[in-house]
Amino acid sequence: MSMSLSPTTSITCKSLAFTWPDGTTVFEGLQAAFGPGRTGLIGRNGSGKSTLLKLIAGELTPGEGTVRTAGDVGYLPQNVTLDTALRVDEVLGIAGTRAALHAIEAGDPSEEHFTAVGDDWDVEERAAATLAQLGLGHIGLDRTTGEVSGGESVLLRLAALLLRRPGVLLLDEPTNNLDLHARRRLYAAVEAWTGVLVVVSHDRELLDRVDQIADLRDGEVTWYGGNFSAYEEALAVEQEAAERMVRVAESDLRKQKRELVEAQVKLARRKRYGQKMRDQKREPKIVMGARMRSAQESAGKHRILHQEKLAEAKERLDDAVEAVRDDDEIRVDLPHTAVPPGRTVLMLQDLTLRYGARVGGRFELHGPERIALVGRNGAGKTTLLRTISGELDPLGGEAEAHVPMRFLPQRLDVLDEELTIAENVARFAPDATNNRVRARLARFLFKGAKADQRAATLSGGERFRAALAALLLAEPAPQLLMLDEPTNNLDMASVRQLATALESYEGALIVASHDLPFLESLGITRWLVLDGELREVSGPDEITQEDTENTTEAVGYPD
Repeated sequence: MSMSLSPTTSITCKSLAFTWPDGTTVFEGLQAAFGPGRTGLIGRNGSGKSTLLKLIAGELTPGEGTVRTAGDVGYLPQNVTLDTALRVDEVLGIAGTRAALHAIEAGDPSEEHFTAVGDDWDVEERAAATLAQLGLGHIGLDRTTGEVSGGESVLLRLAALLLRRPGVLLLDEPTNNLDLHARRRLYAAVEAWTGVLVVVSHDRELLDRVDQIADLRDGEVTWYGGNFSAYEEALAVEQEAAERMVRVAESDLRKQKRELVEAQVKLARRKRYGQKMRDQKREPKIVMGARMRSAQESAGKHRILHQEKLAEAKERLDDAVEAVRDDDEIRVDLPHTAVPPGRTVLMLQDLTLRYGARVGGRFELHGPERIALVGRNGAGKTTLLRTISGELDPLGGEAEAHVPMRFLPQRLDVLDEELTIAENVARFAPDATNNRVRARLARFLFKGAKADQRAATLSGGERFRAALAALLLAEPAPQLLMLDEPTNNLDMASVRQLATALESYEGALIVASHDLPFLESLGITRWLVLDGELREVSGPDEITQEDTENTTEAVGYPD
């Protein structure tokens, strides 16, 4: 069944149902309509955000219902892969037009060339302007994509979409794996977009540039006007009211239970009184019979009335509890991770890394310092962390840790896929009893049977939580913890859970990230920039475009 779009509606999902081949239901009867402007689509990992974008883009077919869009749809998926042999103009979709234009300029008047060009005589100028807008002005149209970095390839795909000028633009986690400069370019492109845009993201800075928030939860979309900060304020008010309603409903339920008990006691007294009157035969039998029937009817009505009131009170409480969100927080105590303030935790001396980056002179990390490590993609941040952790040997100099340390890489390969979560944690804490492992895992939200899930079956957020639990619960407790881009692919609830868990961590912390709001939430004490050399800045305000931008020299670096 199809339906027409109103002038204010650009995307309409009607009675949408989708189930994966393994039987997992994502949507059942979803109703949603996206109007003009920029919409931030948020929700927990696994809520179906990416699936919904794929359904709108036509990448997936719904089992039931319809998706209607007004105009052409441009879709930027979460994982962008490009054939490294493609030329830039082929990625942009303008290779044919360019070839025809060059043929005409060379004097070939064939009609097919004019047909191919159409009205697009300024295609090269438009392409150059779009590339420059996204910070890719240094990339020529005849270059191959094998010569650009991962972050640049994402922006290149976005440039291709912008050149098409679609009526609807869909972006799925577009800032994942982008450095700070590339993110800022993408933010500017989003702010300049005048059509319809739906973006799935956990990037707070990006979500603060949208006009409205669509919260996908339990197969339904709830709308909030304004950006993500306005959403958080509205949600706080909403949740406060919901919690107040729970307290009111609980009080009402207690009252109804009390009144039911009182009514039952009162009816029991009447019954005993009636029995006593019958036993003493103080009234004629016919009168006592009528009185007994009347009392029984009255008692039955009374009991039904109070039971109905009690059932209604329980239903109100259930509804009230359901309105309160169950976004659990990780709450852990990690006293064994504590490091005395004066203790030397890490020393780097004249360190030369693979792929060219250096740490000149002597660098020391003391006590429970919290270090933010930033820099452009390919600057060597991952290489530095892997060298400190002992995974890579330096080309020169030394890196020496004086305390137990753990490293959580982007790829989260610290888990054995074939083992359960509990078994994975036990690998890192072999002397801990099974009960102790499970008790600690419950604080990481893996309660009961959830601890017996195999690592291979976990969602992105669960996988990260399990890997973090394995490292933080390791024995000996890590007093130096290093995290590489920890917020990539995490939803907002998971990012909050991570920040909460790290509040309890009392050791030294090094976090490589492009996510400045997340870094600032960790109580960072020192900011380091890696740009060939490691140097310290006073704070995020001193991090410049040159510190974070992609350059052609960065191509080939592993991070």
